[in-house]
Amino acid sequence: MTNKNPHEDSSCPVEQDVLEESSEEILEEIEQNSENGFSEFNFSEELIQTISDKGYSSPTPIQKAAIPELLLGRDLVGQAQTGTGKTAAFALPILERLKKNVGHPQVLVLAPTRELAMQVAESFRTYSAGHPHFKVLAIYGGSDFRNQINTLRRGVDVVVGTPGRVMDHMRQKTLNTSHLSCLVLDEADEMLRMGFIDDVEWILEQLPEERQLVLFSATMPSEIRRLSKKYLNSPAEITIKATELKERLIRQRYISVQNVYKVNALQRVLEAVSEEGVIIFARTKAITIVVAEKLESYGYNVAVLNGDIPQNQRERTVERLRQGSINILVATDVAARGLDVDRIGLVINYDMPFDREAYVHRIGRTGRAGRNGEAILFVNPRERSFLSNLERAVGQPIEKMDIPDNDLINNNRIKKLQAKLIKAASTERDNPEEANILEELIKNVEKELDIDPKDLTLAALNLAVGFNALLEKGNEDWIRQSAQRNTRNDRRDNNKFKQRRRGDFDNNRLEDEMDRFRVEVGHRDRVKPGNLVGAIANEAGLKGRSIGRIRIFENYSLVDLPKQMPDKVFQALKKVKVMNRELQINRAD
Repeated sequence: MTNKNPHEDSSCPVEQDVLEESSEEILEEIEQNSENGFSEFNFSEELIQTISDKGYSSPTPIQKAAIPELLLGRDLVGQAQTGTGKTAAFALPILERLKKNVGHPQVLVLAPTRELAMQVAESFRTYSAGHPHFKVLAIYGGSDFRNQINTLRRGVDVVVGTPGRVMDHMRQKTLNTSHLSCLVLDEADEMLRMGFIDDVEWILEQLPEERQLVLFSATMPSEIRRLSKKYLNSPAEITIKATELKERLIRQRYISVQNVYKVNALQRVLEAVSEEGVIIFARTKAITIVVAEKLESYGYNVAVLNGDIPQNQRERTVERLRQGSINILVATDVAARGLDVDRIGLVINYDMPFDREAYVHRIGRTGRAGRNGEAILFVNPRERSFLSNLERAVGQPIEKMDIPDNDLINNNRIKKLQAKLIKAASTERDNPEEANILEELIKNVEKELDIDPKDLTLAALNLAVGFNALLEKGNEDWIRQSAQRNTRNDRRDNNKFKQRRRGDFDNNRLEDEMDRFRVEVGHRDRVKPGNLVGAIANEAGLKGRSIGRIRIFENYSLVDLPKQMPDKVFQALKKVKVMNRELQINRAD
């Protein structure tokens, strides 16, 4: 496709195909089980066979809408939430249109994180099982640069990479883009949020004018719209409104709990709600380690995923989670970006995500591919005001949940034990010889002890339960105290709301324990409150709850921070970057 001239008359009509589907229509299409659902696209026999082997029977809405357009070679803008099948939506038609024996990259996919780049590259490899000569390479920071160069020299068809590493190869002239026929921007809104848009534009400016450009994004901020209008040529526009679908697949709840009791509450949630696979999101690397170590001391099989973990170890950790050798992953947002593991049934937000989009992406790790999932959010009393922002982001109320008490935990333990017993009783052992040995063992014990079969069964159950107590009898006073405190907070919040309604509350009042600071980022930099909270909390070692009111103006922002802040922290904040700009923090006049 010819690159659109940015100076063309904007009044010229542009052909656009807009698809909007209700949640009911989406659910209906997902539930269809047509054996030849992908045959309507006239894919090659090899690709149809690969799709069938993968277990895909019917295209999802985003696939049904995007694949025909991409097969025609059109530019495309697609808006769809995570978990809707968008990777296959662009990967399958791209594979079908690849030329053989070119020897140079024909397709470049840009992804915001190394995890997503690895995931997309692996999807391409899976879909290309019927094309033995097809080659794909993922390039990202943290992996050996020279190995990437050698692989590129040997020839690859598709390159999937993060913007920074792709730019490195382009500047070193080790990535030949002269034969590129297609560029895909995957999760463009996340690249904007992480400050990569300037890098993306630099890459776009270096590419051949004749190419197909595909942009996928969960949300459409104005900057992404601007990018699409500047670089895409008469694109097809596809919007899948899946918010209501997500509501029905992911149950969302919150627990109000003080920070001092969060680990205790986490253990009880895992006991009462635990699914096959769990991801626990924490705000900082340090918190991931503390939480993981605490859970290990309780006997849980847990792993950590954060920016300090070496890349090869991160890859092994994700694979262990996928295979089921670990069930609980404690991760930061960036490290878990693009993580796609079907068996995740529960996401726990151990720390409040102040960015609404971060919350949407977090809970999108569960409820994948039409499965049900659950998301639980921990909220301390000072964070309660952020709940309404998250509810607006997902378009539904987030239910209140009590901290599980002993009765609930004990009932859950008994149900789990009963389910294991039923499964064991209804499953025959694969090795008949071993089954005979076990039967002989039972007879020997009965004969030696002259024991009743019922007592022998109880002995076997005792053996299965082990040394740990079957019933939880821990102190519950802190749970009752938390519930009473939450009730008081509810009343206080209601009173504050009424005061605001009467105009008695001064929104400009600076709290007695706060100082006001000015930072040199604002609306012009596309900054949001969550960006400022995350940067200040993570980089300066402050807790999120210690950050007060934030007001964002066009060229600057005002942030309320604790009085008598140590000079070391203040100096650290001066160097912090948000949206690729230094805060340059100073006390406000």
